[in-house]
Amino acid sequence: MDKEQLKERVCQLIRDNFEETQKLGHAIFNEPELGFKEVKTSAKVRAAFDELGIDYTTGWGITGVKARLKGANSTRTIALLGELDAIVCRNHEASDPVTGAAHCCGHNVQIANVLAVARALKESGAMDYLGGDVVFFAVPAEEYVEIDYRSGLLAQKKLKYLGGKQQLIAEGAFDDIDMAMQMHVSATHAPDGDFTVGASSNGFVGKLIEYHGRAAHAAGCPDQGVNALNAAMLGVMGVNAIRETFRDSDCVRFHPIINSGGDLVNVIPDYVKMESYCRASNVEALAHYNKAINRALKAGASAVGAQCKITDLPGYLPLRPDPHLRDVLRGNAQAVFGWNATVEGEHSAGSTDMGDVSHLMPVVHPWVGCVRGTLHGADYKVSNEEAAYVKSPEVLAMTLIDLLWDGAAAADEICREFTPVFTKESYMAFLDQLASGS
Repeated sequence: MDKEQLKERVCQLIRDNFEETQKLGHAIFNEPELGFKEVKTSAKVRAAFDELGIDYTTGWGITGVKARLKGANSTRTIALLGELDAIVCRNHEASDPVTGAAHCCGHNVQIANVLAVARALKESGAMDYLGGDVVFFAVPAEEYVEIDYRSGLLAQKKLKYLGGKQQLIAEGAFDDIDMAMQMHVSATHAPDGDFTVGASSNGFVGKLIEYHGRAAHAAGCPDQGVNALNAAMLGVMGVNAIRETFRDSDCVRFHPIINSGGDLVNVIPDYVKMESYCRASNVEALAHYNKAINRALKAGASAVGAQCKITDLPGYLPLRPDPHLRDVLRGNAQAVFGWNATVEGEHSAGSTDMGDVSHLMPVVHPWVGCVRGTLHGADYKVSNEEAAYVKSPEVLAMTLIDLLWDGAAAADEICREFTPVFTKESYMAFLDQLASGS
């Protein structure tokens, strides 16, 4: 059997198993869970691997599941990743009524893609023709949310880092992996779906911001209080006042929320807590703008005589997709989606912990246009399930075959030409330095 015949056999199985893939995607969509809490979703993944007879290990980052199919040789190992967690979007029609979690992020589609490719490679016997291994990895907590909750897990020594892939790197989950792939969904108006090969994206620093004032009766003696809420509002306005200094090329974003803004309307608020990110397109810009934003936030406290405490937390690094890996992916996307529906993509102001992985090994991160509405929004809906659950895994599976064919020659060449920014040890040292504020 030649490579093209193997691709066709695998893709036919993906098409034949469409209903099974769709069923898993819908089941995960209907039971969304937030990061490091994805117990039900993890169980669904384990059940699918059990059905396929694929061995796996569990407990990675609390809920992660890691399976492996071995090739004829194990020259290189490629991981195909899918994310277990949802976001909070209480107004989405499918949100959890208690937690507000909703899969308007498309991670349920990712997991379904991972299992679709695993099933097709296993049932086709494709691994007998491939010179490397494939790891199928359901990973936790890509969404960097609930910072207070996760900080508690850090305090309990259940986590070292707040992001899922950060935690997995620390645990050694990527030690036996040479390169990594995953897809994300995107909004489109193309009737047959489209495929964005992927581009760079922002990194960010996570921020916990506390304002401390002094309580007093809001009507009877406000002069005896120090209003922490006013300090916070002035701090945010201070950041808004310096936005004109943010260079367009640095793609800076600052978007705070207030977790606690006071207890009673007739008491001067003496404590306010906010969360935010400082995002930018490169590490140097992150450091520069984060310092400026902190200065503005603290100025709000100084204006009213309050105190401001800022805790900067290691966020995600900017995404650096490997150009050679993108070349292999692009050819297969064009074969499935067509030339006109395969596009290059532009730098994104959003962030992903796949950026951290991309500093250690070759990574590709495409976007599959199969959604109507707004990502992370209440009107989000998967509108093209064929693109989501058939075309997307076909592209991923064919890319794996290209990379691992002929003794994994293509994968080996990409890995040899790749220059990592960090080793695992220097990466962790870098995050620890960020956390220490030094």
